Amino acid sequence: MLPGATPTATARAPVGTLHSVQATSTTDQTEAPAAAPITARSRSWRRVFDDISRAAQQRQLWAHLGWQDVKQRYRRSVLGPLWITISMGVTATGLGLLYSTIFGMEAGEYVPYMTVGFIIWYFISGCLTSGTDVFIQNEGMIKQLPAPISIYVFRTVWREFLLFLHNLVIYFAILAIFQPELSWTVFSVFPALLLLLVNAGWVVLLFGIVSTRFRDIPPVVSSFMQLLFFMSPIVWPMSALEENAGPRAWLAQINPIYHYVDIVRSPLLGSNQDMYHWLIVLAITVGGWGLALLMMRNYRARVSYWV
Repeated sequence: MLPGATPTATARAPVGTLHSVQATSTTDQTEAPAAAPITARSRSWRRVFDDISRAAQQRQLWAHLGWQDVKQRYRRSVLGPLWITISMGVTATGLGLLYSTIFGMEAGEYVPYMTVGFIIWYFISGCLTSGTDVFIQNEGMIKQLPAPISIYVFRTVWREFLLFLHNLVIYFAILAIFQPELSWTVFSVFPALLLLLVNAGWVVLLFGIVSTRFRDIPPVVSSFMQLLFFMSPIVWPMSALEENAGPRAWLAQINPIYHYVDIVRSPLLGSNQDMYHWLIVLAITVGGWGLALLMMRNYRARVSYWV
């Protein structure tokens, strides 16, 4: 080597470091379209469906993460996740006996009505509130783990569904105590639950992307959740509104939560159900997924920058 010459980085770098640099360069070139600012190439439907497909194939990852979320919430407690069921049971029993007296209804009729409504509401509200910070809470993993962003959507929906299954134990207790009359229509609850899960996916995805960009969305959603709860027929029966509100009872029909609750609650209680509830939910499902996929197509590459 000539005097005064500077050794090159390749000559002095260890072999392992050189391979790491080359691997990093290759990775950067591969991931450049996803990490770079939004371009026409990154705005493609193929990338959107590829993201969802790869996330679905990694179900062991998001299923494990979702279950760990539930276990972490009740870490070092004696009963663990059973506290979910106990808290729901205490709430349903206390409010059910109180409001059945207020509305002048039999406890055997009102308590199952309110309890099932509570169980469904907790799942819907959990998806709404958790969806607003789904990417914000996973900031570390998004920046360090080269994984599809849909994994965090699957993780959130799976976690909320596990909580829903814990609360569903109360429904079977209600069946044993009050023994409501059920019919073969109870089996329609399975497509209703599937439809509820499908809707939870677009809700978490859409609110997650929008809330990551605009941080005012999470507190706004949290503020309106209580109002949305009291405007939905969960504690109060729809028959009471129709009797007292008269022609103005149609206002409840514009509340989408009412239709989502009805397609699940009616089969579980053996009640008659109108087909228009299903039609409205299906229409919202198509529109919601269309909007969520459009947002994902345009801004999927920006999520890692916004968190």
